[in-house]
Amino acid sequence: MSGVRRRILLVSWEYPPVVVGGLGRHVHNLAEALTGLGHEVTVLSRRPSGTDPSTHPTTDTVVEGVRVIAVAEDPPEFDFGVDMMAWTLAMGHSFLRAGLAHLRDWRPDVVHAHDWLVAHPAIALAEFFDVPLVATLHATEAGRHSGWVAGHINRQVHSVEWWLANEADTLITCSSSMRDEVIELFSPGPDTDVTVIHNGIDLTAWEFAERRRAVGPAELLFAGRLEYEKGVQDLIAALPLIRRRHPGTTLTVAGEGTQREWLAGLAVNHRVADAVTFLGNQDHDALVRLMRRCEAIVLPSRYEPFGIIALEAAASGIPLVTSTAGGLGEAVHDGTTGLTFPPAQAPDLAAAVIATLDDPAAAAARARRARALLTEEFTWQAVAERTAAVYAASVRRPHRPLARPEIPLRPLPHRDPANPVADVQA
Repeated sequence: MSGVRRRILLVSWEYPPVVVGGLGRHVHNLAEALTGLGHEVTVLSRRPSGTDPSTHPTTDTVVEGVRVIAVAEDPPEFDFGVDMMAWTLAMGHSFLRAGLAHLRDWRPDVVHAHDWLVAHPAIALAEFFDVPLVATLHATEAGRHSGWVAGHINRQVHSVEWWLANEADTLITCSSSMRDEVIELFSPGPDTDVTVIHNGIDLTAWEFAERRRAVGPAELLFAGRLEYEKGVQDLIAALPLIRRRHPGTTLTVAGEGTQREWLAGLAVNHRVADAVTFLGNQDHDALVRLMRRCEAIVLPSRYEPFGIIALEAAASGIPLVTSTAGGLGEAVHDGTTGLTFPPAQAPDLAAAVIATLDDPAAAAARARRARALLTEEFTWQAVAERTAAVYAASVRRPHRPLARPEIPLRPLPHRDPANPVADVQA
C-alpha cells in the first residue's frame, strides 16, 4: 500500500513565499519530498497578509513538482494581531471556496491539515471528498502557555485544537512528548492513531564545519522566537554565572518576538546588557555565519514540541547546549550529542555552558556525533516515507457528533512550576 501513488492535499496557513515560522518550512520540505517519492501533491495555502484579490489574486501554479493553490485574502478588514479568531475563520472560508473551485476535477486520496488554524477548511474538505483526514499538531495552546488557557482567546484556540484532534482519522506529532501531550489534553477517540514522526532537515543547506576554538572571549548564540516559552530569560539570568568562569563571554540573540523589550530589560537588571546583542531575524546565510563563529548554541526552551534549530545547529557542527523540554530531550542526548539541563533552571544551564567552554575538544566530538546522527534519522526523504505510510494506513471512519469540550479554568497539564502565572501576564 505504501508504494501506491497517492493524491495528497496539504492544508497549511503558511507555505513559501509566505513563511511565519518553522511550520511553513516543514510543509514545504514535506511536499517536495512526497513529490520525490512519486506522489501527486497539492498544497492549499494563502497569499501574504494585508493583501487583497485586486493586487494578489488566488494563484494555481506548479513549483518544483508541487501544485500550490495560494488563496487571496478577502477584502474585509481583519487583522491577525487584533482579530485573530475572526481573521482565522475568514481565512478558512477563503480556503474552502478556493479548494472547491480549483479541485473540481481533482479528488484527493487524503487531506493533511497542519495545525489548528486550518481546522475548519481541512475538516470540511475531507468531509466533502469523503477521504481520511490526517492532522499534524505542531504545538498546543496549553503547551505554549504553560498549561494556562483561562483567557478568552486561549480557550477558543484550545477548543479548535481539541476539535481537530477529535475529527482527524489519524494524528501526527513531531515528538513522543508531543504525542503524550496531545493524548492528555484532547483525549482523541480510541480508534485514532497518534504517530510520532520527527521533523526533518535538508542537510545540503547546512554544511558541516569542524569546530576550532576561537582566540579571545567566547560567544554564545540563541536563535529562535523571543517568546516566554523559549526560555531566553533563563539564559540571560545564567550569563553572569558563565562570565565569572569565562570572563568576557557574550550572547548573540537572533530572532524576534513579543518579549524582546522585556528580555532587554532583564539584561539590564542582570548587569549584562553590554554582553547581549539582539540582532533580530536573520536569513539563512547570516544564521550560518553566526553558528560558525560561536562556541555553542544554547536553546533554553521551557516548552518545545521539537526544536528544528537544534537539527540545523547539529548539521552545521556547532556544539549544542539545550534544555530537556519536550522534543529537545529526544533530539539531543546528554553527553553524547550535546549537553542538557532541566528547563527553567539557570544554575544548571550555566553549568552545562561552562562545561562546554571548559573542554572545546569534547564539545567538538559531541558536535561530530550529532551531525552523524542526522544522516540516519532526520532526512526529509525518511520523514516523507513515514508520512506516506501513515496515509496508507488511514481510513475514514464514521464520525460521531461531538459535544463541546470542557475546559477547566485551572491550569491544564504542562504547567510551568517555575513561573505559574507568567504566561497569563505575558
